Amino acid sequence: MAAPSSSPVIATPSSGVSVIMVAYHTGKILFDSIRDVLRDGAVAELILVDNGSTPEVERQLQALARADNRVTLLQGHGNIGFGRAVNLGAKSARQPWLVILNPDASLKGGTVDKLVAAAVDQPSPCIVGARVLNTDGTEQRGARRGEVTPVTTLVSLLRLERFVQGLEGFELHHHDKPLPDAPMAVPTISGACFAISKADFDKLGGFDPEFFLHVEDVDLCWRARKMGGIVLFHPHAEVVHEGHTSHVAPTFVEWNKGKGLVYFFNKRADTLWRKLYVWALGPLILLVSLLRSALRPRMKPEE
Repeated sequence: MAAPSSSPVIATPSSGVSVIMVAYHTGKILFDSIRDVLRDGAVAELILVDNGSTPEVERQLQALARADNRVTLLQGHGNIGFGRAVNLGAKSARQPWLVILNPDASLKGGTVDKLVAAAVDQPSPCIVGARVLNTDGTEQRGARRGEVTPVTTLVSLLRLERFVQGLEGFELHHHDKPLPDAPMAVPTISGACFAISKADFDKLGGFDPEFFLHVEDVDLCWRARKMGGIVLFHPHAEVVHEGHTSHVAPTFVEWNKGKGLVYFFNKRADTLWRKLYVWALGPLILLVSLLRSALRPRMKPEE
């Protein structure tokens, strides 16, 4: 996709990648994810930001960092939230490109190279998101999304398009649409795996630290587009995202997701009307988020 002549363009070399991974009582899959990252020849550096792990896992991560000079381990700061942790990792990054990767996501071969290559010569700031797959190979709902608004969010959370005719156009997720042949512009990608130049991440000021868990990726995409940049979904750069692997109460996760959505909508509300309907729908979004937590299983200690 050619960049508009009036937009600044990334000219960062397509080499030198720092992968940033944030861990918080992730479970056994953490080390599988780390192994896949370190096997990828495109990865020059892995920055592990440990927001909280068991003493045994802490020791294992410390041993890994001592054994492999590509690994930078940041520990001892406590659970500062996902966005703040990524920002902390980005400050330590020594490479021109960043790939943010969930600790329960497994990179497929060539994904890092494909993400970075797609971002070169694009309008700045540019974010390129991977195609995020379930363990059965189907595409997850959050990998390519439309505009995140209070209405599209409620339609999506409640799956209203299944029951109310005419709401199909408000469905937020595009995972069931035909797969494009090449990277395509979308409003929002998944924070489970995406690439951005370090210069662009700095230009955006990183993640908004007001988001503790979830929605920070939605906000980053919105701000990149607002600055004249572009958000791309890459159909051939794939990761397998297991999901729900952290030993954290589902209520905590869903409550923070709901809070993040309400904060984001208030942040975007630039007219009195928008402020009013965010005020009206905010409590409903929080309630639905809490109800959803009852449907989510909690990890067992041995998992």
